[in-house]
Amino acid sequence: PKLMFKNHPKGLIAASLANMGERFGFYIMMAILTLFISAKFGLSEQVTGYVYSAFYASIYLLALVGGVIADRSKKYKATIVTGLVVMALGYVLIAIPTPTPVPNLPLYLTLTCVGLGVIAFGNGLFKGNLQVLIGQMYDNPLYQSARDAGFQIFYMFINIGGIFAPFMAVGIRNWWLSHNGFDYSAELPALCHQYLREGDQMPQQALENLQSLMGKVSGGQTFASLNDFVNQYLEVFSRGFHYAFIAAVVMICVSMVIFLANQKKFPDPSKKEVATDGAVAGKEEVQMSAAEIKQRIYALFAVFGVVIFFWMSFHQNGYSLTYFARDYVDLSVIKIDLGFTQIKGAEIFQSVNPMIVVFLTPVVMYVFGRLRAKGKEPSAPRKIAIGMGIAALAYVFLMVCSLGLPEQSTLGSMSEAAKHDMLLTPWVMVGMYFILTMAELFISPLGLSFVSKVAPPHLQGVMQGAWLAATALGNSLLFIGGVLYTSVPLWACWLVFVGACAASMITMLAMVKWLERVAK
Repeated sequence: PKLMFKNHPKGLIAASLANMGERFGFYIMMAILTLFISAKFGLSEQVTGYVYSAFYASIYLLALVGGVIADRSKKYKATIVTGLVVMALGYVLIAIPTPTPVPNLPLYLTLTCVGLGVIAFGNGLFKGNLQVLIGQMYDNPLYQSARDAGFQIFYMFINIGGIFAPFMAVGIRNWWLSHNGFDYSAELPALCHQYLREGDQMPQQALENLQSLMGKVSGGQTFASLNDFVNQYLEVFSRGFHYAFIAAVVMICVSMVIFLANQKKFPDPSKKEVATDGAVAGKEEVQMSAAEIKQRIYALFAVFGVVIFFWMSFHQNGYSLTYFARDYVDLSVIKIDLGFTQIKGAEIFQSVNPMIVVFLTPVVMYVFGRLRAKGKEPSAPRKIAIGMGIAALAYVFLMVCSLGLPEQSTLGSMSEAAKHDMLLTPWVMVGMYFILTMAELFISPLGLSFVSKVAPPHLQGVMQGAWLAATALGNSLLFIGGVLYTSVPLWACWLVFVGACAASMITMLAMVKWLERVAK
């Protein structure tokens, strides 16, 4: 690690650790959010997708607001701390256990959405502004050449938080289930809600599946009726999720302590001109003619337009890809027994992505470092284009694996035995996430670096915010994944994402020369 941080500014470790704690809390929530909403409220995958899309989009959209607030007030550090406090409040709102099945759907769903809105606003105040602080550290001529590497290290720390979060989320939920004498079953919540809606009128096969699963997960407990079991199982299952959200609150508090303890190590962006010779800084900004500022803004917006489609495809990981793992992957073979709890469930695939980021970042940095030494390192825009191509390949891989699988809408009419026979090995998800993560390493940290390098000095916060707003636009389209997943053959669903990523790559390659010119 010492070698890794050599030639980087002092504040990088502290900022990365502060971000790691916050991301740990965030990933606890993201690992379970769609499954929590489906299980607690009995909403379909599509309706859950609208909530998930709106939340994910607002996180990044509000980062633009956070950027404007910090740029106007010049209180970057105070804005970051306020963001942490607001986020903690949001997590508390969704962590408070409420009855399940919910006695009043509009009321309790609104409560959850308000909690998510508060988290998104806190995240908006925190996320972009911390990135501005990091960009600021690399404006110092001593560290300028290490900017890309600095953002890659920062990105790696985000993902260390992300590795353990899904295990903690699932561990807490499954501990609460076993504490109440139940075992985990991925498909039970949906069947329980179907029974509450349709009672004994539900299709015969679904009723048989429900009764068979009741026997499997009840550990010898007896129930007065099927209705009694359904209500109890849903209550315990959802409460376990609420308790997992409490862990997110704890991690936000850890982040706050780290940030406050290291505040002095961070630059103050509001005093930026003082850091260099004031006169020179002013002249530089004047010399950056209106034409150049315009060119830079055009270049940034061209890149923003392309990454929209990457995020629409990439963030399916917490949505249609999680549902795919729940419905089509043999989860029974993944079981980690910790004595007091068992780690199993579709959510744990969420840790594959950050795990690969952490292991591959040093490799990617080493390769780029060697290429840089030989003068052959591809530019940031070229790396982003390569990333798009890799993302397209990830969905080609999943498309091939999905050939021959039944449509999601037909699963309800299949017997437990027939379902079990068609399940895929968990390695399919690991392979998919491996390729998708390679793409992410070419796009996300380098996008941040590109923005901090090309943005005109007086628009740093707003442009980091605009990068996040482009991400928001991509995320507002996430629901498309759920609509396709539940209504067309699986291979056709993944083909749409292959097309989106491939088109982005071609567009990016067409603009590379111009973008490289502007970035110089």
